[in-house]
Amino acid sequence: MLIKKRNSKNSLDKKFRLSEYLAEYIIKSVSFVTFAGVILIFLFVFREASPIFFPKEKAAVSVDNLQQETYGEEPSQNSAPQKENYKSFTSNEETDVASLKNLSGKDWQPIGEKPKYGLLPLFIGSFKATMIAILIGAPIAILAAIFSALFAPKYLREIIKPSIELLASFPSVVVGFFALITLATLFQNIFGYTYRLNAFIGGLAMALAVIPIVFTVTEDALTAIPKSFTEASLALGANKWQTAFFVVLPAATPGVFAALLLGFGRAFGETMIVLMATGNAPLSSLNIFEPVRTLSATIGAEMAEVVFGDTHYTVLFLIGALLFIITFCINAVAEFYVRAKLMKRFRGE
Repeated sequence: MLIKKRNSKNSLDKKFRLSEYLAEYIIKSVSFVTFAGVILIFLFVFREASPIFFPKEKAAVSVDNLQQETYGEEPSQNSAPQKENYKSFTSNEETDVASLKNLSGKDWQPIGEKPKYGLLPLFIGSFKATMIAILIGAPIAILAAIFSALFAPKYLREIIKPSIELLASFPSVVVGFFALITLATLFQNIFGYTYRLNAFIGGLAMALAVIPIVFTVTEDALTAIPKSFTEASLALGANKWQTAFFVVLPAATPGVFAALLLGFGRAFGETMIVLMATGNAPLSSLNIFEPVRTLSATIGAEMAEVVFGDTHYTVLFLIGALLFIITFCINAVAEFYVRAKLMKRFRGE
């Protein structure tokens, strides 16, 4: 009997070790593939943007080598291309187009005899729309998180939390379409401004995408505060509102700050909402009721129409690289630095 029990126990241990090994192997494989995918995307984007900083010399295109396409007909002598209709494209012109002075300009006009690739209006448009989204969405999300975590009864919390987080599952194109058709007309009738699609409408629509992220992270930070903080405040005579805003919320400041950073990164990299709701005009004005064009919307609107390997193509990949760096840095700061500060505060370090 003892031998049978030992044999059965050994077989169970082997099965358990095998399943544990498989689970560990699958988790490591998925993690490695994810990390490798991010690195490969990073390298691909920077490789396509590298000609901006390391231009390759290109030989001039000779007019004599140009041939006219025909469709089953003999080419006539009059159909020969005229030299005055063509320009040779040299590496010096390309370098001048993609110079630092051009990239830091105030005009985005990629089509023309002298293309202008000024990124300043795109940065202004991105930050303007993002700040509007944060200023509108963050207070609503934080107040909703305070109510859900500290005041709402359990049955109501189970309704509020899934309902708000359900907004994150809405496709961006649906939110952008809602802003384009409904919000733009409604607020133009209320405020009477000139441009129907502008930075305010785009920021208002992006606030709907920011609220679920800020709400979720803020509520997690509030519920992670030890109950002793609340009990001590109430024992000293403070009411629930004073405890929430002067004790619990300050203690959860690192988590709230992380939520704001994550919301900022989400809004800064948004494409479809701003593409449909901001008017897509590369203006450098600070007026929130004027159209703007963001970095991500520029890529989404122009990437399908550029010539492969052209300067315009390279500049769009440079914009993608800048977006990648900015959002990666914001998310890294929120995830590693701010959350580490929060955990140290909870541990009393």
